[in-house]
Amino acid sequence: MRNLDKYKGIIPAFYACYDKNGEISPEGVRALTEFHIKKGVKGVYVNGSSGECIYQSVEDRKIVLENVMAAGKGKLTVIAHVGCNNTKDSVELAKHAESLGVDAIASIPPIYFRLPDYAIADYWNAMSAAAPNTDFVIYNIPQLAGVALSMSLFAEMRKNERVIGVKNSSMPVQDIQMFKAAGGDDCVIFNGPDEQFISGRVIGAEGGIGGTYGVMPELFLKMDELVKANRLEEARQVQYAANEIIYKMCSCHGNMYGVIKAILKINENLELGGVRAPLASLIDSDMPIVEEAAKMVREAVAKYC
Repeated sequence: MRNLDKYKGIIPAFYACYDKNGEISPEGVRALTEFHIKKGVKGVYVNGSSGECIYQSVEDRKIVLENVMAAGKGKLTVIAHVGCNNTKDSVELAKHAESLGVDAIASIPPIYFRLPDYAIADYWNAMSAAAPNTDFVIYNIPQLAGVALSMSLFAEMRKNERVIGVKNSSMPVQDIQMFKAAGGDDCVIFNGPDEQFISGRVIGAEGGIGGTYGVMPELFLKMDELVKANRLEEARQVQYAANEIIYKMCSCHGNMYGVIKAILKINENLELGGVRAPLASLIDSDMPIVEEAAKMVREAVAKYC
């Protein structure tokens, strides 16, 4: 049986880092990586949804991963999302990720066209074959990808010995139970929806990968600690506090990831830029909400951590 402990814990989804011209900022990427190391998280999930991957080129994504690995290799578990909307680019990114020594690669299913399960399996297995010495994580996010990971497709993918788990971002927490039951102890299931982190952990997820972990890592580390200690009432209080922050961040005109980066500038002095179009940028009327959310993060960390 494989040692999967390096995947069990809090793994923030890594944010896209841009310079003043809207291009990838290597300095920002390294600074954000160092921030995660300092906060004590288990690892980072790079070039996924929170990394705005669908709005970036293959070269952009290579630059991001290269700089994450330069700053974080050996200090963080690194899972690189390599899925593109075609197999050729996905395979190229998989090869590149393995050449850098990442712990695992991951991928959503192809989006837009509704493909049969066997075509999705071929797509995932092609990129896994391009990284034959690297673990593979399936990313199930049906509300955005338009297709859900079926139990039959999961069974087919488990024939690939490099498949070690599922990042499950579907909303029914029951899905975590089903994938865990099917995968057994040789499979890691990651909770995806941040707002139900403790629910996912209690029902069987060994850790989580989330888009808001990075703006308040202390709160998710605390929730994980409390769940492990079976202090569920305390964990619920922290979950509620984190959820209120998420709701506040989602109330702006601008995209939530723009809000998060603005909060990290206020609270951590991290300069990560804005978001890439067509994601909506922040506007002036968003700033009081950003300030309030930043304060909510500080107060929650002070209270619970």
